[in-house]
Amino acid sequence: MSERLEPSPMPTPRRTPSHPRRTRTRTRTALLLLTALATVTALLLTAVVLRQHSYDIHEERVTVPAAGRHLPGVLATPVGRGPGPFPLVVLVHGDGEVDATHEGFYRPYWEAFARAGYASLSLDKPADWLGQSMDDRARETLDALTWAARTRPEVDPDRIGLWGASQAGWVLPKVVARAPAPGVRFVIAVGTAVNWERQGEYHLRSELRAAGAGADRTAAALRTREATLALLRRGATYEEYRASPGADPELTRERWSFISRNHTADASGDLRAMPPVPVLLISGADDLNVDGAETEAVHRALLAPGTLTVRRYPGATHALLRTSVERSPWRLTLTAVFAPRSLFPPGLLADQRRFLEGLPR
Repeated sequence: MSERLEPSPMPTPRRTPSHPRRTRTRTRTALLLLTALATVTALLLTAVVLRQHSYDIHEERVTVPAAGRHLPGVLATPVGRGPGPFPLVVLVHGDGEVDATHEGFYRPYWEAFARAGYASLSLDKPADWLGQSMDDRARETLDALTWAARTRPEVDPDRIGLWGASQAGWVLPKVVARAPAPGVRFVIAVGTAVNWERQGEYHLRSELRAAGAGADRTAAALRTREATLALLRRGATYEEYRASPGADPELTRERWSFISRNHTADASGDLRAMPPVPVLLISGADDLNVDGAETEAVHRALLAPGTLTVRRYPGATHALLRTSVERSPWRLTLTAVFAPRSLFPPGLLADQRRFLEGLPR
């Protein structure tokens, strides 16, 4: 008989145990590479941020006596143009609590002005700014003009002008109309209104449209607004306002006092009284706060012929930021950190530089 042969079993391969020291070495190497990559990335990002926030201006911290206070501020002068004297742009803030740099927002403006050969002066708002009227703000600005003209050798006292945004629209014409000789030589007005109450209605209607409000909701909001205006016009107290239907629970006593003091503001008379100086009027096409078309029409009607230049920027908001950036919190933050000059619509900074360069010397 032949013998039946069974297949031989396959030998089991030997497993080589992993070497603990070699594994730890590989892990440590990977961690070192990742750490090095993160460090290089952080350094590159830091370099980008530092470069983007480096401006061709020299900033000096100053203290300015203005309207009975001593306000901190910044005098920014051009770099590489000698000691001056330089023509000067005095900044007038909009609404709210604002420091001299507007948390860095003003520096791209100062750089644009410096490239035209101009210095810039900006002050902190006083801590009690809600206690001010527009006349108070005008006196403060006039005092800043006087201080710069009389005490700063790097400033040319014959070539001082104003830049102002939003609420500054009720301040700029007052200052121009009242400034002593040699007077204010130019004005750049950004997102300004003419009449406080009309501006408030425009803002309310714009917000309601943006929220998709129907006719009933809009009518109710306008009735509430008229009731509030009636209280303001008869000098109602804050307590009376809070007891009224539709009172805003977030509106503070200080804010009510500020509105009571200023709700009748109208720039028409001061615009009419202004001497003939060049005016650059700037607005954003997507401004929900101010009716730029009305502001332009009033300026054209009241200012001296040939003095007004108008620039209206599509895709720009009331703050003259790019609409797509301002209305996206994450884009706004990233742009402000990594590319602050890109916050603004194309041409905004260059147009102001060219306006200043074209002023008579």
